[in-house]
Amino acid sequence: MKISGAKMVVEALKKEGVKTIFGYPGGAIMNVYDELYKQNDIQHVLTRHEQGAVHAAEGFAKITGEVGVALVTSGPGFTNAVTGLANAYMDSTPIVVISGQVPMSLIGTDAFQEIDAVGISRACTKHNYLVTDAKELPRIIKEAFYIARSGRPGPVHIDIPKDVTAQIEEFHYPEGISIPTYNPVTKGEMEQIQKAIQLIKESKRPLLYIGGGVINSNSSNLVREFAKKTGIPAVETLMARGAMGYDNPLLISMVGMHGSYSANIAMSEADLIISLGARFDDRVTGKLSEFAKGAKVIHVDIDPSSINKLVKVDVGIVGDLNFVLSDMLPLLDEVEPERFQEWRETIEKNEKLHPLKYEKVQGVLKPQEVIEKIGEMLGNDANITTDVGQHQMWAGQFYPFTRGRQFNTSGGLGTMGYGFPSAMGVKVGDPNRVSINISGDGSILMNIQELMTAVEYKIPVINVILNNNYLGMVRQWQTLFYDDRISETDLSAQPDFIKLAESFGGIGYRVETIEEFEKALKDAISKNVVALIDVKVDRRENVMPMVPAGGSLYNMILN
Repeated sequence: MKISGAKMVVEALKKEGVKTIFGYPGGAIMNVYDELYKQNDIQHVLTRHEQGAVHAAEGFAKITGEVGVALVTSGPGFTNAVTGLANAYMDSTPIVVISGQVPMSLIGTDAFQEIDAVGISRACTKHNYLVTDAKELPRIIKEAFYIARSGRPGPVHIDIPKDVTAQIEEFHYPEGISIPTYNPVTKGEMEQIQKAIQLIKESKRPLLYIGGGVINSNSSNLVREFAKKTGIPAVETLMARGAMGYDNPLLISMVGMHGSYSANIAMSEADLIISLGARFDDRVTGKLSEFAKGAKVIHVDIDPSSINKLVKVDVGIVGDLNFVLSDMLPLLDEVEPERFQEWRETIEKNEKLHPLKYEKVQGVLKPQEVIEKIGEMLGNDANITTDVGQHQMWAGQFYPFTRGRQFNTSGGLGTMGYGFPSAMGVKVGDPNRVSINISGDGSILMNIQELMTAVEYKIPVINVILNNNYLGMVRQWQTLFYDDRISETDLSAQPDFIKLAESFGGIGYRVETIEEFEKALKDAISKNVVALIDVKVDRRENVMPMVPAGGSLYNMILN
């Protein structure tokens, strides 16, 4: 049948199984919005900012494992969306962002709301397209979804000029896909796998280094089986929280700049690092020249460019973790868990020497206590999203994550304002669990306009604001490394969050004790509406331990 390019977009989204998209209309994308108006199969959620739309699509993708979709217009509509694209790129999140563009005859003329969208997005997308003919739309959309979800997942951008959305052409949606230049490897080379097994057999102090790729590939169960079968202890990155389950006896803790003492020392003293879906980020390795100096390294990753990028490896295995681990497990029968008993006991001693802890003070509410209380009350029944800063690290340290995809945060880009809109996407994708956004008084204001979106569409996200009247993490660095010169990080001037929530149609609470917080959280859950809980916490609490920037993992500030 012959249909317009705009209708092709909508029909293609249906073919891909899309039920929800997040977006904000404008002139260049108006034809597509007109087609959305005429159908009932896809729900459109009107966010109040394009950045919010892309973050919501990210949250949806992270909780479901499906491709999230955002729709924006040209010019500022697209530039507002770039932060979300960059965030998804850094964290390997599969989304497709479709933007409108000025008519082809106006491209390059500095027309109203024109911007070189594909030029801008090239650096922060897995792939991008400028569609010049409606005949190409079905193929391009099919490819975009395939590229976004396959291999190392990531964002794909499609820019469509307005006259292309008006063009009438035959619509034939491809059943299959073939991209000669893009063929992600899924099966690991057996020769490399056998080399890895031999290194494991020879090691005395092996360590599983679990990254976000384990979550993205849904391979948590295989990783847990690997650890149990071999008795090899494990550390998780911030992006991998929940992969092992907080109560797994082989899980040490989170590793990195704000990882536990025992996790960081284990990484430093291991004689074999088995990296699964991790990318040796600087926040994990610390000073590269000092990182795991006495260890051999096995690196399993779907992205060949990640292997040997930062750390020289002894065995590199390119492939999907599900395939690689399935091939490795039968070969591990000769690895006796008892062999590493002394290594595990050493790690346990380090854990007892310097456990993750905080000092309780009478009459002062500690932020860690609040996170522990959320975990105690909700546990597996909640999905946790965070913004970026101290609250993010405390969530990573103290929440009892039990499963993959339970924790959703901005890792690579560190985007303040990510939390609330992303938590909306999480709630849309998993409506049966409580969606909690743990934020700070700085981050929450970055995309506070999405209160209106959440209220309008009845998306009951509970925002827990750990309010210390500071840009907390920057203040912490100023205290520790700048002689406590507090330069432009004091946020004592702030809105009344209760009135703010109520003005949008939500509910607000202000609490100063753990008992008041528990009561407020119970009330917010029971009312099932959008909420802000303003939690007055210790202003000067620091996130500890801490590896100073550029320092080595074994040189931590402990208190």
